[in-house]
Parts: sequence; C-alpha cells; structure tokens
Amino acid sequence: MEIFYSIKSEFWAVSLLSTILDNIRVYWSKMALAQKGRYSKIKSEVGMHFCVIKSKTIKIFVAMVLVMILLAVSFNGSSSAQVFFGYSTRKVPIYNVETEEKQVAISFDAAWGADKTQGILDILKEFDVNATFFLVGFWVDDYPEMVKAIDEAGCEIGTHSNTHPDMVKLSKSTMKSELETSISKIKEVTGKDVKLFRAPYGSYNNTLLETVDELGLKTIQWDVDSLDWKGLSASEICSRITSRVKNGSIILMHNNSDNILEGLRLTLNRLKVAGYKITCISDLVYESDYTIDRNGIQHKN
Repeated sequence: MEIFYSIKSEFWAVSLLSTILDNIRVYWSKMALAQKGRYSKIKSEVGMHFCVIKSKTIKIFVAMVLVMILLAVSFNGSSSAQVFFGYSTRKVPIYNVETEEKQVAISFDAAWGADKTQGILDILKEFDVNATFFLVGFWVDDYPEMVKAIDEAGCEIGTHSNTHPDMVKLSKSTMKSELETSISKIKEVTGKDVKLFRAPYGSYNNTLLETVDELGLKTIQWDVDSLDWKGLSASEICSRITSRVKNGSIILMHNNSDNILEGLRLTLNRLKVAGYKITCISDLVYESDYTIDRNGIQHKN
C-alpha cells in the first residue's frame, strides 16, 4: 500500500510563518490609519490608548520572536528560511517533466501479489503502449517468471527497494544494501541494468537521494496518483487520472489492485482519445543536462 508523502514536512512551519507575517503587516497598516486624528484625543484617552498600544507591542514582540525561531528551524537539512525565501537545499526527485509534447508515462509498483500482472501486460499490448514496473526484491524472488514476462513484453523495470521499508529510517549503508540487492535480483533475471528507483511510500530525504545518485539511478515519484489500492472502481480510477493528467505527467498505479485491469483499459482509452502518447518513464524523462526544481519538475537546460 502506497502512502503519498509529497507534502514536505517543513511547509507547516512556512505556513505558520506566513500567517504571522501577514498578521504583523495588517496590524501596522491599521496603526498607520489610526494615526489620523489621534492627537485630537483628550489626555485621558491618550493614556488609555497607550495602555492598548503597550499590550499590542508585547504581542508583536512575541510574534517576532516566533518568526525568528521558525526561520531557524531545520527540516531534513533545509531551514524554514531557505524554503520560505525560495532557496531550499533539500534534494527533490522527479515528479513530472516539463515538456510541450503531449506525452505521459504510466508506472506500476509491484510488492504483493501477481495475479493481474499478465492481464496488465495484455492490455498494454492491446493499446500498443509501454510502461514502467517498479519491483520489490522479494516480489522478484516470488515471481521470477513474471519478471521475465514483463521484460520480454518490452516494459521497463526499476527497483522499488528489496524489502519495502521506509528508507529514511535506514542508515546510508542499509539504504545502499536495499538498492544493490534488489538491482542484483532484477539483473539476474533480465540481464539488464536498472536505471530507475521509486522509494517505498514515496518517502525520501537527502541521504537517500544522494545514495541513489551515487549508484547511477534516477529517483522517480509521480504527480498523478490513481489511488487504485484504495479499492476505487474502474471508472473512479480512470476519472481520477484523466482529470489530473497533463503533459509530462507520471502516473502511479499498482499491479494487483482490485480494479486495475478495467481501470487501466478505461484510462488508456481515454488518454489515447485525448491525444496523449503513453510511454515508459525513461522515454519521458531527460537523460542528462537537466535541472529539477523544488516542486520536482524536471526541466531541460
């Protein structure tokens, strides 16, 4: 079961920071307006006003202290100030691709079960499209013949780790072992190199992305989640995907979800009618000379 972690943990602090700053701005705007006619007040009124101002000044001081604390807080290697002012050093995987071409990529995560995988391959062939399968190492152990069938169908295979852990909770050496072990298992069956990685649960941090880079892989997320694992009907899966897809989208599906076969068929038909070219991920992303912005959009330099 996949849980989408795309909302970055530091943004709660940035949101609170923005709220505090907005409140300070509104307060000082009101203070400026209140200056008009203030000196016409009698002495007693001025004294009362002074007490109010003093109380509000204390509140402003406390708010400013909170702002400074929030700006100094660090999340996953990036301070709130870096995120708020737009120069975060946090690494980001590829969520989608900036392209003028009407092209999208479909991907399937495979961790448990394989009953519907051949059916997926048959539907992909029926619509003459390709896709990427991200396989967990123990799935490769359990279904080597299906791994071979995916490869022989011309589909791309990436790693989804060896044991499907939350990778950010692992040490760097264990992260590397998870990747290398799963890659070795896939290559033993297909004889082909693995170029792509998708993190279990979509969970990542700088250490993981650096480890992936060191192994020569690209980390791939998604910008369109079918949520097929939640038991959505075929029409709901199709509607959810087609209402969110755009040029350069990477679509997430799962190989053994309840209604994946009919949902896939409806989705491919709708995308084809809309004029989209449907490919595997490596045929969509840029191989080199690119940048990834803080929203995970890959741009060609």
